[in-house]
Amino acid sequence: MDMKTLYLLVPLAPLLGSVVAGLFGRIIGRTGAHVVTILGVLVSFIASVVVFRDVEAGNTFNGAVYTWLQSGGLDIQIGFLIDRLTVMMMLVVTFVSLMVHVYTIGYMAEDPGYQRFFSYISLFTFSMLMLVMSNNFLQLFFGWEAVGLVSYLLIGFWFTRPTAIYANLKAFMVNRVGDFGFLLGIGLIAAYAGSLDYATVFARKEELATLIFQGTNWSLITVICICLFIGAMGKSAQVPLHVWLPDSMEGPTPISALIHAATMVTAGIFMVTRMSPLFELSDTALSFVLVIGATTALFMGLLGLIQNDIKRVVAYSTLSQLGYMTVALGVSAYSAAVFHLMTHAFFKALLFLGAGSVIIGMHHDQDMRNMGGLAKYMPITWITSLVGSLALIGFPFFAGFYSKDSIIEAVQASHITGAGYAYFCVIAGVFVTAFYSFRMYFMVFHGEERFGRDQHGHHGDHAEEEATADHHHGLAPGQKPHETPWVVWLPLVLLAIPSVGIGFLTIAPMLHGDWFGPAVFINHELHPAMEELSHEFHGPMAMALHGFVSLPFFLAMAGVALSWFFYLKKPEIPAAIARTFHPLYVLFDNKYYFDKFNEVFFAAGSRLLGRGLWKAGDQVLIDGLVVNGSARAVGWMGAASRMLQSGHLYQYAFSMIIGVFFLLTLWFNRA
Repeated sequence: MDMKTLYLLVPLAPLLGSVVAGLFGRIIGRTGAHVVTILGVLVSFIASVVVFRDVEAGNTFNGAVYTWLQSGGLDIQIGFLIDRLTVMMMLVVTFVSLMVHVYTIGYMAEDPGYQRFFSYISLFTFSMLMLVMSNNFLQLFFGWEAVGLVSYLLIGFWFTRPTAIYANLKAFMVNRVGDFGFLLGIGLIAAYAGSLDYATVFARKEELATLIFQGTNWSLITVICICLFIGAMGKSAQVPLHVWLPDSMEGPTPISALIHAATMVTAGIFMVTRMSPLFELSDTALSFVLVIGATTALFMGLLGLIQNDIKRVVAYSTLSQLGYMTVALGVSAYSAAVFHLMTHAFFKALLFLGAGSVIIGMHHDQDMRNMGGLAKYMPITWITSLVGSLALIGFPFFAGFYSKDSIIEAVQASHITGAGYAYFCVIAGVFVTAFYSFRMYFMVFHGEERFGRDQHGHHGDHAEEEATADHHHGLAPGQKPHETPWVVWLPLVLLAIPSVGIGFLTIAPMLHGDWFGPAVFINHELHPAMEELSHEFHGPMAMALHGFVSLPFFLAMAGVALSWFFYLKKPEIPAAIARTFHPLYVLFDNKYYFDKFNEVFFAAGSRLLGRGLWKAGDQVLIDGLVVNGSARAVGWMGAASRMLQSGHLYQYAFSMIIGVFFLLTLWFNRA
């Protein structure tokens, strides 16, 4: 098998599995659906490993598979760009997807939409692979929109639940806002570069940097980069286009792990990294990226402090970590951004799947106030969740430490506008992350056993349960939690392994070597942050040991200690703080009123505009003037014509005489 065929096999194997499970699910049954889709993703993962080894040997590829159309000198092609950035993404997407597929066998075992779910997640895997493997903007946009479409289907998977339908519509609409900017950026590139091929556009970057956006004094490259980043703001949930991600937790938990932690939400980070040759030409665009990312990293993390739904805590931590990645992009630390993307994919998927395991053990109760003491009942879920939490807070030697601390150091070394604000946000975010992460950990796995009581509202995670009136959410009195089946805990163990060791093994080549090569471009003269970090790097062991005496470590440990004191020793303190700082609590509880603003300004404004167009445009202009007005005009003309066409001979004779009289008078006057 030649390599081009192998490249095609990577995305097409999951697509084939999706088609078979979706169209023939009733015929092949539940077992057939998960076998064919898991086999497709497994083939894709193995092929990705082979491609990775080939690229490691120095073989890259950039070419078209076929030409779709040619228009006005613009070639629209389907092609692949296989380099080290691509193969890293291919391995992450296929491995996490494989783990989610296996996990889904246990999690969705009783769901009537079993085959449909497997079809959707395989289709998503295909879409994400087409996105990361593309070598041109059109194919990138195809994958971009395809993952958005499948995300819409998966968030609203339980379509009988009104909250799920609201959440998937919200995600779809917010992403359309970002995608509009993304499409404008692609359009400007096509108009001024005359091509949609990455290599051709990058070859003309210096020419683009000299151009001014027509009708303004703005740099064209700045406008292009900001438009592209607006697309990334939608997909990667950056302020203010972040509002869809927390509500997307209405989808099944495997989707939260696959789409909203490891793959789709990182598409924007990958895209900006791929566009690094363009972004390096505009400090204005980089500062914009930096400030947006820093704001997201801190202020979205703060919202995780008051969440009681276990999945929403992890969702807000995802928002915060995406902010960290975006901050790295803003200081030209692209390799650090995608390095954190990789490590985050493993430990965040682990945390989401761990949350799903807890939900199963708690009979689909997601409220952490009804948990406690689960460690002795669910030991595998407990220890893997601890691993994920330590990686998330950046504890030395864990994967998250190497990537997160590298971002903080890169921001500290940067001199780009906004770096001071960004450093404050990311360093404060360390304490916040540690506090809400271990708040969740202590509330769920330690302390008093609070299950089996009717204290707080239960949040079911299965739609068919809501349709069954006598189904009990949560554990009944006297009922105990239980460890989940092996198809659920095995993916947790397999994800915990890279959550511990992947950072230690890969930081040297990926961040401080030339592993990415030409796939990531940095102008070290203008943006020397990563170069300065490389001079100070003395190996992963030395970095981890130094981490024990660094400011981020002390802040993280302070967050862990405070959460332990608040939620295990003195649980009455958080309630007292909420009462004392009630206005601040209300602000956090209402998520800074972003949703309220959108409802009042955009949603109500759209309704007002629509009502005005309906009243003035449809009823008055179209119906009143054009349709009914033309009918009335014809009626008036008909009525006037009837007066002239009476059928009386004397009237016609009299009209003729009058007419002749006027003609003769006109002739004599002219003579």
